[in-house]
Amino acid sequence: MPSFKLTEAQDKATDCLTGTATHCGLGGGSRSGKTFLLVRALIIRALKADGSRHAIFRFRFNAIKASIIYDTLPKVFELCFPGVWDRCTLNKTDWFLELPNGSQIWFGGLDDKERTEKVLGQEFATIYFNECSQIPFSSIVLALSRLAQKTSLRLKAYYDFNPPSKRHWTYLRFIQKINPDTRQTEKNPDNYQFYVINPADNREHLAPEYLEILDGLPEKARNRFLLGKFADDDDGSLWTEEILAAGRRLGRQEENLPDFLRVVVAVDPSGCSGEEDLRSDEIGIVVCALGTDNHGYLLEDLSGRYKPEQWGDIAASAYHRHAADRVVAERNFGGAMVEAVIRAADSLVPYKEVTASRGKAVRAEPISALYEQGKVHHIGYFPELEEQLCSMSMSGYQGLKSPDRADALVWAFSELFPALVSQPRKRKKLKYNNAGIV
Repeated sequence: MPSFKLTEAQDKATDCLTGTATHCGLGGGSRSGKTFLLVRALIIRALKADGSRHAIFRFRFNAIKASIIYDTLPKVFELCFPGVWDRCTLNKTDWFLELPNGSQIWFGGLDDKERTEKVLGQEFATIYFNECSQIPFSSIVLALSRLAQKTSLRLKAYYDFNPPSKRHWTYLRFIQKINPDTRQTEKNPDNYQFYVINPADNREHLAPEYLEILDGLPEKARNRFLLGKFADDDDGSLWTEEILAAGRRLGRQEENLPDFLRVVVAVDPSGCSGEEDLRSDEIGIVVCALGTDNHGYLLEDLSGRYKPEQWGDIAASAYHRHAADRVVAERNFGGAMVEAVIRAADSLVPYKEVTASRGKAVRAEPISALYEQGKVHHIGYFPELEEQLCSMSMSGYQGLKSPDRADALVWAFSELFPALVSQPRKRKKLKYNNAGIV
């Protein structure tokens, strides 16, 4: 039977989670054990109170399915609660785990309106927000309205994140103890507890080479993923959270959007072989438009880990769904293979190949300038893509992996600007919500 023992830092993090505060956050570097500790704490609570309900949320459901349901959750049960997992039942229709004592752990993506409404139709004793740097604060507020189940347990909200910028709501709430909406000091600041835990604190559970990799990252990425530090926005970043927020369009999008002169689907390919291929980069796929107001609009981010035939179908489907003008794809991986994948999905889709002759920062700078001028708008929230944008600086990309989503966006807006099309193709008016196309 596998043995398990908390490190000294993980013991202190657990003390934070089991204290009297309602809101408990763990921040810090990559692979520090944050998710493991929080899932473990939530299961302990579920086992203590028979028939209690608990929820784990991330911004996108497919991410929580891969990282929590099929990875962290069974590992925690195996190491910390041997024999219990085999007596649990995973409901794959409504996506909740029922424990032997009748308690339930629900899973949801906050970007999915239908799934969110189903999950938030119930009350919970614990809500755990995973990867909070990717979750808009408005989604947090909505979910917390269901932290209300009356049991023998004290109500708890758990949070984890690799620290983003100091402008992010996680910094305001847990470090400055400020309400992110009102910007006023929290009435009960002691109700928001925060503990930093980093990869070095989990050294005995990691390969030494991994820490060396983190130590060798560019400074901004090293500070975030190794040292768990919040970033300043004056470090040469091409995008900031403030700029992205200023251009965001929310509410009834069909009333706020102009007609589109051009729409393109942009693809940044990789060697990914499918959802299980965690070593390869994602396939970046975005849909962007140029409006009659000469402003740019990000409509959808369809990026993910796909087999070639999958991402070919996704790109072709997006082309038709948005009545787009063409698919644009980078040649840098596989050469003619990219066009072949698109053609196999739909031979009639207009296709344009682009080649990277300059570095990422040089290509991205003119697009970031459009954002600074208020000429580009995101229709809803795109946290994974926006995180990549904020990690791009004049000195290069500062993120942990490849900026596949950001690269696709740069290709799309490079295609749309500065030229305008005098005779646009007719297209139907589509509706958009806060997560993209309806």
